[in-house]
Amino acid sequence: MPTDGSSRFRHIVWPFAIAETVLWASLYYSFPALLPEWERPLGWSRTELSAAFSAALVVSALLAPSVGHLIDRGLSRYVFTGSAVLGATLLVALSQVTQLWQFFAVWIGLGVAMSGALYEACFAIVTRCMGRRAKRAITLITLVAGFAGTVSFPTAQAFVDLIGWRGAVLVFAAAAITIAAPLLWYGCHHAEGQFHETSSPEDRNPERVRQVLRSLTFWLLAIAFAGIAVEHGGIITHMLLILDDRGVHPEAAVLAASMIGPMQVTGRLAMMAAERYVSIVGIAVGCFLAMFGAATCLLFGGGSAGLIAAFVILHGAGYGVTSIVRPVITAEFLGRQGFGVVSGMIALPFMFGFAAAPALTSLAWEAGGYDLVLVLAIAIVVLGLVSFLAAKKTAAR
Repeated sequence: MPTDGSSRFRHIVWPFAIAETVLWASLYYSFPALLPEWERPLGWSRTELSAAFSAALVVSALLAPSVGHLIDRGLSRYVFTGSAVLGATLLVALSQVTQLWQFFAVWIGLGVAMSGALYEACFAIVTRCMGRRAKRAITLITLVAGFAGTVSFPTAQAFVDLIGWRGAVLVFAAAAITIAAPLLWYGCHHAEGQFHETSSPEDRNPERVRQVLRSLTFWLLAIAFAGIAVEHGGIITHMLLILDDRGVHPEAAVLAASMIGPMQVTGRLAMMAAERYVSIVGIAVGCFLAMFGAATCLLFGGGSAGLIAAFVILHGAGYGVTSIVRPVITAEFLGRQGFGVVSGMIALPFMFGFAAAPALTSLAWEAGGYDLVLVLAIAIVVLGLVSFLAAKKTAAR
């Protein structure tokens, strides 16, 4: 049954926000939080471990259009909740691995879970059921879920100290199955009742989707956001190791990593305050500039507390706002028709950027250390900004 705006936020948006916080902490941030713990006792190289995570993100990217198609067909409840349950099950399996092939197999499975449980699926559902309120809803979800890293890093360290890394993984699995999955089922139950208000036959028109895929705007936008994905994916996955390379004390490094989440929230709040005065395009440009500044601070920061703090603020705020800007810009530049599939397609290069980033970062580190990693990160962000500005021009024609 249709409900008013406040009821939609209560029954759909808030449950999704809490569930996404748990799922990002459990399925995504658990990897960078536990990477140093796996490298030592398991005896596998940093590159091998990162390749497993990259494989998970490749699978997640490949499945994004299919997930969007299923959501467009009204199957969000089964896709969203089922993915959370699958993720929890595979985390239990991860806690038992002893061989590298097992580690790879579990993370590939987790890639399937991530494709249907994280932001891409969530935003497709929210965009369909919230209509013009989608931007506000996405903002609220990302404000709450921005604390996922803040939850994951210290939680992982605390439980590693108490019960080892295997026990820490089981804690993440328990949170996903007992907190996230029921909230997703509840939220989707209410969201599905709203789909008829904002969808149309054009949403299922294959020609409409093919039209979008043939447009230059689509590809320029895809390249632009992929640049941010590569920069963020590489730095956040290796963050504890990069800070260690800079001479930052391990406890201070964990604190810095934990503060990325609050800075994402701060950036989103700043965006809400500025959106009356700055266009969504201007905000998007600010995201690229913030990510550029963050990588630059990390490159030249050494052990400087001031520059490390500047990195945390700029990187967290820049990427945090991107989470909101990306679906909104996609709808503004490419339209809302068939949004589930279109957003899934544009997510492919974005998620491939994430997928490639951990392994590419390890390879760059082997070739030239983390200085080379950061120089490449800066160059990729610049390329992304140029591509975004070009997409704006083609979309305006």
